[in-house]
Amino acid sequence: MSSPLVIRPRAESVEGQPILRPLPSAQCRSVGPFVFFDHMLETDYAPGHGMDIRQHPHIGLSTLTYLFEGEIQHKDSLGSDQRVLAGEVSWMTAGAGVAHVERTPAEVFAHGSRLHGLQVWLASPQSAEQGPASYSHHPAASLPVSDSLGVQIRLIAGTGFCLESPVPVLSPTLYAHVRMQPATTLVVPTEHAQRALYLLEGELMLDNEEVEPCSLVVLPEGEEVVLYAEEQCQLVLIGGAPLDGPRRMNWNFVASDAELIERARAKWAAGDWPTVPGETSRIELPR
Repeated sequence: MSSPLVIRPRAESVEGQPILRPLPSAQCRSVGPFVFFDHMLETDYAPGHGMDIRQHPHIGLSTLTYLFEGEIQHKDSLGSDQRVLAGEVSWMTAGAGVAHVERTPAEVFAHGSRLHGLQVWLASPQSAEQGPASYSHHPAASLPVSDSLGVQIRLIAGTGFCLESPVPVLSPTLYAHVRMQPATTLVVPTEHAQRALYLLEGELMLDNEEVEPCSLVVLPEGEEVVLYAEEQCQLVLIGGAPLDGPRRMNWNFVASDAELIERARAKWAAGDWPTVPGETSRIELPR
């Protein structure tokens, strides 16, 4: 097997929520449509505290939030107001422009909570990056699951392992949450051109090489790989078809054309942007 690329994430904080961010990096700008990967670290919020990501804009991408623990309230400029629980998918396509808010629900905020999850961004195909915005919520029971020989695969989005998620992705995508019992194996097929894994917990071997926890391992294209769990493991697999051209990323904006980003920056700075109903506070454009 060719040597995989190992990306060690940088530690950051988003409005007080600690995260690890392996994508984007200088080593790798994208894996399939995935251009951004945030691991929201396990965080215990005391009563009167919680996550509060104020109103902010996006273009040219879809955000996907998936929680392992806790819950958030998603609100956006389309009028969506959705409580998202662990195991569910919150999917928002920005198109030419959308704004949204993600925060701990009020009653959870009052009593204290624990949060742990992932948020990823998927770049839209060039044909859709300036299309209409949309939002959909997908309960945990709607996500297909394969559970065999000690390996459970829940398909969060896209296709893979003979499963298909209802999340309306815009290009060929693989996004799977995998749980492996000790001494089990999983062959990762080559049905998607680009693939990577992120080990959340446990001891995992990749073709006889130990996987470093909380690192993004970009798998060699065109090669099947075998995962072996030395103990109980939890990981995600991401991937899909390569992007249809390079993407630029600036703050919360993704586009194939720099002019689209400059236009979006100017509009947000001027307040010429769709707003989230009932919200007045917002994150200002960084200088």
